[in-house]
Amino acid sequence: MTRTTVRTAPRRRIFADLTPLRTSADYQRLWIGGTISWVGQAMTTLAISLQVYDITGSSFSVGLVGLFSLVPLVVFGLYGGAIADTVDRRKLGLYSSLGAALLSVTLAAAALLGFHRVWFLYAVVALQAVCGALTGPARSAMVPRLLPTEQLPAANALNSVTMTFGTMVGPALGGFVVAAGGYEWAYLIDAVTFTAALYAMWRLPSMKPDRAADARGRASVVDGLRFLGTRPNIRMTFFTDLAAMVLAQPKALFPAVAVLWYGDDAKTVGLMVAAIAAGALLGGLFSGWQARVRRHGLAILLAVAAWGLAIAVFGLTRNLWLGLFFLAVAGYADTVSMVFRTTMLQAATPDDMRGRLQGVFIVVVAGGPRLGDFLAGTAADLTSPAVAFTGGGLACVLVVGLLALRWRNFARYDARAPRA
Repeated sequence: MTRTTVRTAPRRRIFADLTPLRTSADYQRLWIGGTISWVGQAMTTLAISLQVYDITGSSFSVGLVGLFSLVPLVVFGLYGGAIADTVDRRKLGLYSSLGAALLSVTLAAAALLGFHRVWFLYAVVALQAVCGALTGPARSAMVPRLLPTEQLPAANALNSVTMTFGTMVGPALGGFVVAAGGYEWAYLIDAVTFTAALYAMWRLPSMKPDRAADARGRASVVDGLRFLGTRPNIRMTFFTDLAAMVLAQPKALFPAVAVLWYGDDAKTVGLMVAAIAAGALLGGLFSGWQARVRRHGLAILLAVAAWGLAIAVFGLTRNLWLGLFFLAVAGYADTVSMVFRTTMLQAATPDDMRGRLQGVFIVVVAGGPRLGDFLAGTAADLTSPAVAFTGGGLACVLVVGLLALRWRNFARYDARAPRA
């Protein structure tokens, strides 16, 4: 009796592709450790803001927390990427994560001793940003060394779940912990959660760049920027993200919209922020289809345009639940864009340049939304929130269309033959 083999078509995935977690134990530990530690970091971020307000009673002082975080992140993001292209990335990630953990211990000790000084909190925030600027490029440059290229979209979708989960759960948990036990407990829990990331980094193999950056063994930020200037597809990933985050960034307008459109308070603002986060989380959880996409540039263009359209339509609605739906659509589109932008950056960049370009990526991701908040707030004051929302969303779509016309090869980018 003969046995026949029936070939079945590959199963079409709906949910996130977990293949990277199954095929690489190193990536699995890195992802689990990052997920746990991200929740702890989000708890500390909230706790610091609450503590600054408790000390000063000033919203302006709380706003300065973001500034003290942004400046080191932008400056050291570029140099952190250059360092990641020179040294063992495993050691860089391990030591910078250890530094962040020690800063959380320092915060806890200060709170336990009753040392409540705003300047001290600002200083710690700045140092935390430096650690993050060193860890980010190193960690991102590790992933293409742990996984085959075809698994990078799935890995980046899983990473988006980590970030969104931490953003949603961390602040809520941090608020509960601070209310129940005080600031020191939030900081201590953060320090403990860092052990998961430290263990994952410690178990990794050596992650030295493929070749030295120059004859002296040092990577140059300028060389990284020059390289970027010769790679139009990689530049387009940054341009499209800036179009979305600068022209159609809605969060600064949420407090005004909550009052003027819905006659409500902070609860409505929370719902709007949560809607974007929920959409982003769904974008990561239902990301199985992304592994079948080969035209990553086209997917980015469509996702960014969808973000802009969703923000524009939100500006035309006055029904809260319909508005929340479109914000969730925007969050979903943003995750799709992020997955393919990160994948292109990892796959189409030589290993010895990945750290520096990831540093540029951090600067764009950190600086774009802040500039977008300023632009949206200015536009709303000069006109109205509705004009700022709808005009910004349509401007995003228009700019993305013009970018696509200027660099036509971006839409033709094929993941099977990645070219920067």
